[in-house]
Amino acid sequence: MAQSEKTTDPASTSASASTSVDMTHPQIMKALSGLMLGMFVAILSSTIVSNALPQIISDLGGTQSSYTWVVTAALLSMTAATPLWGKLSDLFSKKLLVQISLVIYVLGSVVAGMSQNTGTLIACRVVQGIGVGGLSALAQIVMAAMISPRERGRYSGYLGAVFAVATVGGPLLGGVITDTEWLGWRWCFYVGVPFAIIALIVLQKTLRLPVVRRDVKVDWLGAFLISAAVSLLLIWVTQAGDSYEWISWQTWAMTGGSVVLALLFVLVESRASDPIIPLRLFRNKTITLASTASLFVGIAMFSGTVFFSQFFQLARGESPTMSGILTIPMIGGLFVSSTVSGQVITKTGKWKVWLVSGGVLLTAGLGLLGTLRHDTPYWHIAVYMALTGLGLGMMMQNLVLATQNQVAPEDLGAASSVVTFFRSLGGAMGVSALGAVMAHRVTDYVRDGLTALGPKAAAAMGQNGTAGGGIPDLDKLPAPIREVIESAYGHGVGDVFLYAAPFALLGLVLVMFIKEVALKSKPAVHSPAAASAGASPGGTAGADEVADTTVKA
Repeated sequence: MAQSEKTTDPASTSASASTSVDMTHPQIMKALSGLMLGMFVAILSSTIVSNALPQIISDLGGTQSSYTWVVTAALLSMTAATPLWGKLSDLFSKKLLVQISLVIYVLGSVVAGMSQNTGTLIACRVVQGIGVGGLSALAQIVMAAMISPRERGRYSGYLGAVFAVATVGGPLLGGVITDTEWLGWRWCFYVGVPFAIIALIVLQKTLRLPVVRRDVKVDWLGAFLISAAVSLLLIWVTQAGDSYEWISWQTWAMTGGSVVLALLFVLVESRASDPIIPLRLFRNKTITLASTASLFVGIAMFSGTVFFSQFFQLARGESPTMSGILTIPMIGGLFVSSTVSGQVITKTGKWKVWLVSGGVLLTAGLGLLGTLRHDTPYWHIAVYMALTGLGLGMMMQNLVLATQNQVAPEDLGAASSVVTFFRSLGGAMGVSALGAVMAHRVTDYVRDGLTALGPKAAAAMGQNGTAGGGIPDLDKLPAPIREVIESAYGHGVGDVFLYAAPFALLGLVLVMFIKEVALKSKPAVHSPAAASAGASPGGTAGADEVADTTVKA
């Protein structure tokens, strides 16, 4: 994977580029096999711990805030790293970057499984998030480099299917591992490592992509500023109302600091020769609308996967394994809609109707989930989850497709990562804010319930180790108090979805204003711009290596 020193004849390069357009379906699937396996690892890492988290936080002595931060830390680092991975993909070997992402993920996973406290676990989740951010962003970028927008809907559907399988398989596998005494929750972090190693080997043998030769400079200052702005904002959202009041000097300092860092980022990007996020992209109305809509889709997507585990385990007393099984309707909806929409878009070239329909279903699903209580009939919950999954499947991949269809080849990586960045940012902000809301609502509902039971109930709560914001162990609680806890978590999770629904509605409004543009019939790397830039030929051992590129760091 070292850089190649050989030079390439422009004429032969152009010829190679034009002839490799006609890849057959089996050839494309072979080339994407390692990428999809890597994507499977990325999604698995974020979903496999969802049903194990209540047990993990309980064993490590964490609180509801710790629970939220274990999820938010990975989302935060993934969000901050995504634009950088996207920019690097425009400069370096995409295959090399995917492999580096997998190595980072493996290292973070191994150490996370050895964690003895929540602080170590959260730090390891940051490392995992950096790797997962690379895999998530690069999967879309590599597909766009190989496949035309018109055909990409079909393969995006396959990617959506991988997403759905990993999303449903992760919680189930995590639940089984957690419930198996001779394994335990630590194996939730170890189990993805073999898949990552296999993906590394398959990628090395199957993925061949040309790399554009350019004199470039990596925008490290821009990467730092956007990371710092997002991090400071999320720390404020998580701690406000708990460690300090919402209206306080800490709030003004953190929000003001985040705004200042964001303005500095815009200033740096406007002057950078190779900005990490080219601001000119936002002159395109479609990119601006799709990115903002992705922000709201991210809030809905991650809030659904994070808080359902708490609902089924703490509001309904289910095991981690059963908790995963009960979320199948949502994953089934996502699987069906992402696959079907991709196939139909490839045949018709029409994609906007899927975005609008997805926005309607997502808003309706979240609104109905807002009525959740601990005793809501399961068939009601299943219908609401299915609607939410259908909406997510129609919107998630197609927002990226709409963006990729309107950018020049040299901006493909940056544009793709912008949409992924905003989706991850929405997820990180949503989990942080909604997690804080849930913690406060659950506390209020528990207090009201205990007040109704009398002073002896509060004493029993303290004796059973459930006071102070910790995750309760339902099996150790007397029946009346257990009823209070289950009711509080049921109502609290319902409130979370109710607050998430308006954001989905905003996403729907935004996609309605996106203008539908006919999908291009050529992949980005085979366009005239890419050919004239000097792309190296594919199909040889050195096809994915950087040829004669000067990088200034």
